[in-house]
Amino acid sequence: MRIDVVTIFPDYFTPLALSLLGKASATGLIEVRVHDLRAFTHDRHNTVDDTPYGGGPGMVMGPQPWGEALDSIAATNKDVRPVLVVPTPSGAVFDQGAAQAWTTDPWLVFACGRYEGIDARVAQLYAAASDWAGVREVGIGDYVLAGGEAATLVMVEAVARLLPGVVGNESSVTDDSFAAGSMAQLVEGPVYTKPQEWRGLPVPEVLLSGHHGQIADWRAGQARLRTAQMRPDLAAESATGQQGGRQV
Repeated sequence: MRIDVVTIFPDYFTPLALSLLGKASATGLIEVRVHDLRAFTHDRHNTVDDTPYGGGPGMVMGPQPWGEALDSIAATNKDVRPVLVVPTPSGAVFDQGAAQAWTTDPWLVFACGRYEGIDARVAQLYAAASDWAGVREVGIGDYVLAGGEAATLVMVEAVARLLPGVVGNESSVTDDSFAAGSMAQLVEGPVYTKPQEWRGLPVPEVLLSGHHGQIADWRAGQARLRTAQMRPDLAAESATGQQGGRQV
């Protein structure tokens, strides 16, 4: 999978060279390219924003540098159509189902907005462009960030770790909270490791029993309990048989 990121803060994405994503890049499982939006401006101040039409507070990122940046990226490979991802709190909610669905995309381009956002004509234009595979405006929660960079880091990691070979033990992915399957609406229960007792707190006996059926039942029960405590909204959906995992 190829991942391009356009931002006015390229250094924000140094974490992509670390840990699992860094290893995945080094082995060719993913290819990450970060682009400075200001490189596509033509004034001495490298201006990327202006006042909003209609008035109001803040500044809006203008379409000219975005258009040049995105055209330049798409021109590097005419054989594959990229998907443009625009992180925004006003977009559809990005969740585990979306992360799984996006693993089939060969090329994602993330446009990290700042200030009051990106001129709406950018998304409008590239949604209709024949050399692009569509536009996804998505957010990672019901809150507002200073820009799209943090949300992009979240989405890139959520998608990349689901690609075959990125996580060494693939069962770690299938057992995740929100992973597809019969327990998709449950969060993961508590986990333990050595020592068997720590500061007077023992590991639950069932995990030491070696009885895999009992352990599986215990973990399922703990997942239901933790979901009821931490995410009663998911517990209610699970009880009524609804399935989560929207694909955006």
